[in-house]
Amino acid sequence: MSQHALLSAGTKSWHSLACSRSELRLDLTLGCGQSFRWRETGDGHWTGVMGGRVWTLTQTDDTLWYHTYNSPNAIGGDGRKRRAGSLLQGSGKRSKGVIEVKEEEEGEPVAVTPDPDRKEEELLNDYFQLKVKLGDLYRDWGAADPHFNSIAKIFTDNSVEARLRDLGFGYRARFLQQSARQILDSHGGPHWLQGLRSVPYLQARDALRTLPGVGPKVADCVCLMSLEKACVVPVDTHVWQIAKRDYSCAAGNGQKSLTDKVHRQIGDFFRQLWGPYAGWAHSVLFCSDLKKFQKLKETHCLKQEEEKKKVKIKVEGEGMNKKIKKMCNRKVKMCVKEEVG
Repeated sequence: MSQHALLSAGTKSWHSLACSRSELRLDLTLGCGQSFRWRETGDGHWTGVMGGRVWTLTQTDDTLWYHTYNSPNAIGGDGRKRRAGSLLQGSGKRSKGVIEVKEEEEGEPVAVTPDPDRKEEELLNDYFQLKVKLGDLYRDWGAADPHFNSIAKIFTDNSVEARLRDLGFGYRARFLQQSARQILDSHGGPHWLQGLRSVPYLQARDALRTLPGVGPKVADCVCLMSLEKACVVPVDTHVWQIAKRDYSCAAGNGQKSLTDKVHRQIGDFFRQLWGPYAGWAHSVLFCSDLKKFQKLKETHCLKQEEEKKKVKIKVEGEGMNKKIKKMCNRKVKMCVKEEVG
């Protein structure tokens, strides 16, 4: 059924306001015990009084949905309706002119009125102070206070991050969601990433490191695997060990941690050794050293040992044949001498 048909059928109309869960969470803001005008009238639906009207609010990941009841006849009864008086005031008494509010169904709003009331938007912005960027404040508070930073993570784990965790991204889920938001809000969208393919490696790497959770290793991985920077060698402790163990690379000797300087020195070492496609060569060595590929590596080593044994046996056999042949020749010569003598 179309939205117009839903509206004409008497379905409740909704307006929308762009607002991400990271800036406002209705369940925390209205359910924390500091607001007494609101009650949860359905799963994720909150009904309350604001600006002389009764409102119902709900939200999706990036949108705040709202509906206002403008007259006592806005909603018909169906056996599940609740009176706004008793719902909002906790009283069983009903006063004159009270709007009856139906218990909300689960799910997202389905009917949207195309022309929202700007005064309603202004009221929402003012009531929830939506023009103050909460994400920026959280970053400032977290940077100044480690304890606050650890606590804040409990209340900023939105549904996008939770879904990413379910998909196996683990601790990276929060950084991935925050980076995506920063790319959209501060850089204008995915074309910013696409544009990094045409800039020099160091410039692209530094740009990527401005994103949340992106350090030298992650930035280099993106440069190598997505931005056509084939010379890039992503360096972590694993690659550092390979450099020292298999190549006697002295970079970082005596240091316990992988600093930016050591990272650069190891990358330069391999770039000088392997050339402009050093990143590709690095990937081969990196994979060969992973535990999941050890069986493949061991099988290859066994085959090499078998080949060496075969070559050795063949060489030894050829040597033995030469010795036997030489001995036989000597015997033949001795027999000939005896017969002639």
